[in-house]
Amino acid sequence: MNIKQVLIVGGGLAGIVCTLQLLDQGLPVTLVDRDVPDRLGGLAKESFGGILMVDTPEQRRHGIRDHVDMALQDWLAFGGFAAEPQEAEYWPRQWAAHYLNDSLQYIYHWLHKRGIRFLPVPMWVERGTEHVRGNSVPRWHVVWGTGQGLVQTLVAHLQQHPQRSKLTLLHDHRVEALTCSAGQVSGCRGVHQTTGEPFELHASMVVIAAGGINGGDLSQVRQHWHDDWGTPPAGMLNGSHQYADGSLHRAAAEVGANLTHLDRQWNYAAGIRHWQPRKPLHGLSLVPPKSALWLNGRGQRIWPPLVSGFDTRDLVTQLCAQSHGHSWQLMNRRIALKELAISGAEFNPSIRNKSKLGFVRDVLLGNRWLFDQLLAHSNDVVVARTIDELADKMNALQGESLVQAATLRRAVQAYDAEVDKGTASTDPQRLQIAQLRQWKGDRLRTCKAAKILDSASLPLIAIREHIISRKSLGGIQTNLNSQVLDAHGQPIAGLYAIGEAAGFGGGGMHGLRSLEGTFLGGCIYSAQRAASAIAQMLA
Repeated sequence: MNIKQVLIVGGGLAGIVCTLQLLDQGLPVTLVDRDVPDRLGGLAKESFGGILMVDTPEQRRHGIRDHVDMALQDWLAFGGFAAEPQEAEYWPRQWAAHYLNDSLQYIYHWLHKRGIRFLPVPMWVERGTEHVRGNSVPRWHVVWGTGQGLVQTLVAHLQQHPQRSKLTLLHDHRVEALTCSAGQVSGCRGVHQTTGEPFELHASMVVIAAGGINGGDLSQVRQHWHDDWGTPPAGMLNGSHQYADGSLHRAAAEVGANLTHLDRQWNYAAGIRHWQPRKPLHGLSLVPPKSALWLNGRGQRIWPPLVSGFDTRDLVTQLCAQSHGHSWQLMNRRIALKELAISGAEFNPSIRNKSKLGFVRDVLLGNRWLFDQLLAHSNDVVVARTIDELADKMNALQGESLVQAATLRRAVQAYDAEVDKGTASTDPQRLQIAQLRQWKGDRLRTCKAAKILDSASLPLIAIREHIISRKSLGGIQTNLNSQVLDAHGQPIAGLYAIGEAAGFGGGGMHGLRSLEGTFLGGCIYSAQRAASAIAQMLA
C-alpha cells in the first residue's frame, strides 16, 4: 500500500475539487464513483449553478455593499441559530463564519482562475420575511454555463492535470463499508455496481464525498422528516441524486462517526414529475411564478399568499399543512412566459450553452421553449380558455371533484381587483412583488401588474405541484479540517467527510435554513479544507 494514497468516495463536485487540490500537491488519489463515467459530477452537474459569495466584483460593479459580518448575521438568523451559542451548534457556526470569510478567495477567485464565469447580475434569493431575516443583499451568483458547465470545466482540468498519472478513477463501484487497521480508517470495500464483483481498496486517508440522504431512498427522507412539517406527504418526488441514499453515513457511523441534524433538510415546494424520468419518482423543481396564485387541492387561495424568493422552507411548511398532498399554481400564458422556470441545467439551455443571444431573447420575449415543453409533455399541467374548463381539467387530473369553478373564479377575480388598484393594493402578494421588482435581477423576470383573467394573455394554466426532496443540511460531523468526529468530538484517524455528506461542513453549517448557493459553494470549500489538511498530514 502506498502510504500517501488518498481514497475519495464519491465523484460529485466535492470529490472532484478535493481530487484536483490533492493532485496539485502531487499526491496520488483514487476517486471511486458509483455512477457511470458520463455522470461524473453528480447532482452538481444537473444544477442551475448558483453560488453564494460575499463582496464579489459582480456585487461591487452593481453598487452592492456587502461584507462578511452582515452576511454572517443573515446566515445565523435565517438558519435559526440560538442567540447564545449552543454546544450542538459549535461546528456549524465555525463553518458558517469561515465559509463567508473565505468565499471570495477560495470559491470566487479559485473558480475564476480555472475559467469559470458568472452572470453579470447577482440574484437576490431567500430575502427573508418580517419574521425571519434572510439575505440583506443579492449574493447568489449563477455560473455562466450552469452546474453542467462548472463540472465539465473542472473535469477537464482533472483529465488534463499535469499529475493525471497519479489519479486512479474507478466508476460503477459501490462502496458498502469502511475498513480499519492499526487504529485508523484505512480503506473501503464494496461491489461493482453492474457485475456484483467485490472489491477492496486501501489508503492512508479516506474522504467521504458521497452526498446526502435525500435522493436514493425517500424512506430516509421520511424517517428524518422534521417535526415542523407534520406527516411526510405521500406524493413526494425525488429531486436529488439517486445514489444519495445515506449508505456512506451508515458506514461512517459503524466506525464511530457522529451523525448530526439529519432532520434538517432542504426540500422544495413546487415539484412536478419528469416526463423522461431517469430514476424512481424523478421530479423537477419549478421556480414558482411570483404572479401566479398558489392554491390548495380544493382550488382555494392559500392565505397568507405564498410567494417564492423569501423563505423556501416556510413554503414547504405551509404546503405540508394543506390537505390532499398537492397544491396548484394558477397563471396565464403571459405570466408563464416571463416568470416560470425549472431549476437546473437541463431546462435552461441558453445559460447552459452560454448563448448570449438566447439569454437576451428569453429575458425580453419569454422562455417559449420551456413553455412549449411543459405544455407538450408534462402530465401535471392543464390548459383551458375559461375558468369552468380549467376546473374540470384540474379535477380530472387529480381524480376527484375537489375544485369548484366558483371557488376559482372568486379567487382570481379578487386578485385581479387588487392588481387594478396598483400601488394602493394591500394584498400581501402584490406588496411582495413590488418589493422583488426593486432589484434589477428580479425586475427582469417578474411582471409588474399581471391580471389572471386577461383575454390577451390566455390560455389559463394550472400546474399541480408536490413537495420534492433535494438536499441534506445535516450529516457527518466534521471539524474545520473536514476530519470526521466521533460522539466525543474527537477526530477519527484517517477519515474525512466533505460536501453534502458532511452537511456541507460541520454536520450542518446552514442551521435550519439555507441562504441558497451554499450547496455548491459548500462542496468546493469543504473539499479544499480537507485537501489542505490531508496534504499537511502527508507532507
